[in-house]
Amino acid sequence: MEKAYKYRIYPNKKQKELLSKTFGCCRFVYNHYLNRRVVLYKEKNKSLTYNQNSKDLTSLKKELTWLKEVDSTALQSSLKDLDVAYQKFFKEHSGFPKFKSKRTYRYSYKSKVVGKNIQYNVKYIKLPKLGWVKTRSKLEPQGRILNATVSQEPSGRFYVSLCCTDVETEPLEDTNKVTGIDLGLKDFAILSDGSKISNPKYLQKSLKKLAKLQKELSRKTKGGSNYNKARIKVSRMHEHVSNQRKDFLQKLTTELIRQYDVICIEDLQVKNMVKNRKLAKSISDVSWSEFTRQLQYKCELNGIEFVEADKWYPSSKICSKCGHIKPKLSLSVRTYICEECGCVIDRDYNASINLSRYQLVV
Repeated sequence: MEKAYKYRIYPNKKQKELLSKTFGCCRFVYNHYLNRRVVLYKEKNKSLTYNQNSKDLTSLKKELTWLKEVDSTALQSSLKDLDVAYQKFFKEHSGFPKFKSKRTYRYSYKSKVVGKNIQYNVKYIKLPKLGWVKTRSKLEPQGRILNATVSQEPSGRFYVSLCCTDVETEPLEDTNKVTGIDLGLKDFAILSDGSKISNPKYLQKSLKKLAKLQKELSRKTKGGSNYNKARIKVSRMHEHVSNQRKDFLQKLTTELIRQYDVICIEDLQVKNMVKNRKLAKSISDVSWSEFTRQLQYKCELNGIEFVEADKWYPSSKICSKCGHIKPKLSLSVRTYICEECGCVIDRDYNASINLSRYQLVV
């Protein structure tokens, strides 16, 4: 089992300069070989493989000596990312690889373990070319480190993610409890035992302050130092909201896997639901996809059974008491009334009970 541990790092002035160089070199290598592939295909209807690009990179370093100043494995990883993007374009019909821009303000590169070039030591993390970089997190990575992904957010903060393998986890105590979780907007989640988890609505609470900062940004001249300062303020506000949401989801998912042995959740088509303009902002703020992702990987890591109900399973239309299925049920109807047995129950609570029984029905 592989697991990643993310840390915020505090590089000094020289380390920041080297990080900036590495981001730039990785971007240059990616764009250079993407351009070569495009030109070669147009002229000769041929393409380049990863191995061909990798061999050519060695000769390119002799011409452009400044490429030798940064971590070599980071440049190789940039080539690998380009190759993966091409494979996805042809096999999965995703978008054609795009040239990387410096104006995205979000940069990253991946370094692979060679010998002891990547290590963790309490308050410091050793990275290739950078040496020991300061960190404040006390979370010690478990298992064997495979690689490190260094990133810089638009806010200017630096992070490193250590990917580890052979991670061992202590088994959780059996609770012999099963729960179904119905996700919503008014309440974030409704469990089959009747408990409700309120929606924190972090973005909605920060909209006024965010609007003020964005208004200040719009008044600045693009490219100026004041514009950059205002941009960083907006980015840090977005990052603050994102961190609040992540903290809420991490704590909630951890609590759920400790309380239940089987967790069943509905398969929501979030991409399609976001197309609704009236609900798009609220759906994005509630972050159902991230909640499902975290819950799934934590269940797999700790031996908890995770069940995702089929998207066509009518959990809201089934009566949890007698099993009668309503042919139609509008979203505006918040109370479920069964015509067969006369059961009157909250719509979301009814759906969560049906989800908890999904394995027995299917």
